[in-house]
Amino acid sequence: MNRILIVEDDEKLQLLYRSVLERAGFAAVTASSGEEALNKLEDTHVELVITDIMMPEMNGYELVEMLRSYDSETPILMITAKADFEDKKRGFHLGVDDYMTKPVDVNEMILRVEALLRRAKINHSSQLSIGETCLDQDSYEVTQKHRTTVLPQKEFQLLYKLLAYPNKIFTRQQLMDDIWGLDTNTDERTIDVHIKRLRTRFEENDDFQIMTVRGLGYKAVISK
Repeated sequence: MNRILIVEDDEKLQLLYRSVLERAGFAAVTASSGEEALNKLEDTHVELVITDIMMPEMNGYELVEMLRSYDSETPILMITAKADFEDKKRGFHLGVDDYMTKPVDVNEMILRVEALLRRAKINHSSQLSIGETCLDQDSYEVTQKHRTTVLPQKEFQLLYKLLAYPNKIFTRQQLMDDIWGLDTNTDERTIDVHIKRLRTRFEENDDFQIMTVRGLGYKAVISK
């Protein structure tokens, strides 16, 4: 049973989220602040975190930043009343995986939680299959219809990242941080160069496309 941490200072919403998640078959752990959440995580393993932004002691942004400083894998869903684009942008840059704005449709929340957990499971595997295309993290090989291509490390990591999270938009800065590292001096336009190379390599691949999202970044779209 997947365990979800709910970080929400509104007692009624905390109870609502918990009851909905438990009815859907999840185990739920609750906290009313970022500090309480961190304390609970010292003794409790969770598969996903749901957090508000505006909370006492430590807000949601600070909590996400702390979590990502030592845990880059656990999915984080941010639920908040702050709907401005800049607020969302800040959350994604800090490492949030998905974002919902209050008032929340709890049925949609369950769908998003399930999708995030599926993506996390895919991302933890050394191999990823998309249609007839298979990516192997151990060898940097991409196999499609009996044809195998060995990619340069950064190209492979970029392609794997996009395909592991289909339809998720990644900014150039997010991709730079994840693949080149936070301390890199490489210009983020390097991402554009690598994307162009990947598009050229796989222009005849029918399983996926790498799409540009104007003003934001890139996403992979999986063919049906």
